[in-house]
Amino acid sequence: MTSSVARAPFTRRAWLDTFQLCTALAVAVITFSVMLSLAAVGALVLPTVVLVAVPFIALLACADVFSAWQRSRLATFAGLRIPISTVLPRSTGTLLSDLIKAGRTASCWRQIGYHLLAGPAIAAVGGLAVAFSWAGALVLTLAPLAARLFGIPDAGSGLKLAALTSLGPVLFFLAPWLARGAASVDTACAKAMLGPTRADELRRLSQSRAAAVSAADAERRRIERDLHDGTQQRLVSMAMRLGLARATLADVPAEAMAVIERAHEDAKETLKELRDLVQGLHPAILTDRGLDAALSGIAARAPFPVTLTADLRPAKLPAATEAVAFFIVSEALTNVAKHADATAASVTVRARDGQLRITIADDGRGGAATGAGSGLTGLRYRAASVDGTLHIDSPPGGPTVITAELPCES
Repeated sequence: MTSSVARAPFTRRAWLDTFQLCTALAVAVITFSVMLSLAAVGALVLPTVVLVAVPFIALLACADVFSAWQRSRLATFAGLRIPISTVLPRSTGTLLSDLIKAGRTASCWRQIGYHLLAGPAIAAVGGLAVAFSWAGALVLTLAPLAARLFGIPDAGSGLKLAALTSLGPVLFFLAPWLARGAASVDTACAKAMLGPTRADELRRLSQSRAAAVSAADAERRRIERDLHDGTQQRLVSMAMRLGLARATLADVPAEAMAVIERAHEDAKETLKELRDLVQGLHPAILTDRGLDAALSGIAARAPFPVTLTADLRPAKLPAATEAVAFFIVSEALTNVAKHADATAASVTVRARDGQLRITIADDGRGGAATGAGSGLTGLRYRAASVDGTLHIDSPPGGPTVITAELPCES
């Protein structure tokens, strides 16, 4: 402990902490002056709804710039990388709506509060205390020499001068620890107020996940188009030629005709499997005619009567939400056909208040549950991929009701 105290003034950390606080004080003088001036102007023109937007925009822009300064300062002296959380919003509509959106975010007011209050207060208290500690150590240590060199009269008695001089080394070894403590407070406050909040991180995660889902859906559509326009057309052509050969070639040996017939049947079976694969990737009808028509096709192909009720107007559904809704209904009805012993089912799809609500009910034996290897678990994962939810009510004896809610605001 004694050795660390003795080495403290000569360590790189001590001087980095000192420069961190000194630069904090210099930056705070600029940021506080500008932000306070803009806030004062905004308060003066507050009664005029139009003019108040000008200082508010300038306040947001300055907060972004000053936050970048502070992040750069802390990265240089404290090695802290604070994630960027911008205050000035990207234009998504009218100027008023953008400003209202910015004013509702916690990041906006946290950063403005830092530049107006927390940052200047920490810089003033910590920066000045550390600066006076180092300066006091220098002045008090050199006081006897200065008094002797410059012949300062009434410099005090020898005992008093010695007592003051002894404070110099004390401040010299105390200043690094004071700088470290003040720098820690400065770093912690900046990290808490200039970085993104948990809500910001969750929103960013949600946006990145939505982008990944959209990219995956676009890739599925590309693969579906390639298979439909390329491989599937070649298989259709091959099946047609084999069928033509099978129908017109009468003078070939029986063994050769058997091979042609087998190849024709294999081509038709492969074509059917490819169509099922393409349908599973991304049904063309979903892109061409929309979710309503795609669901009608699923209901028509089911091996039992399915009552479909769809009310999607006036919502414009995102492509990813449409795809998830299609696959939830398709896989749910497939599960009913395989496991429920149902004689009928109903599908209700309605878009209301930014949510797409899907209800699938059957009159089967019930007892459906999620678990390892269950197709119902896959349905929940599909719903969650677009921030949706899926609930299953399936008591023994039935009926089974699956309810999914998906966000449908693009």
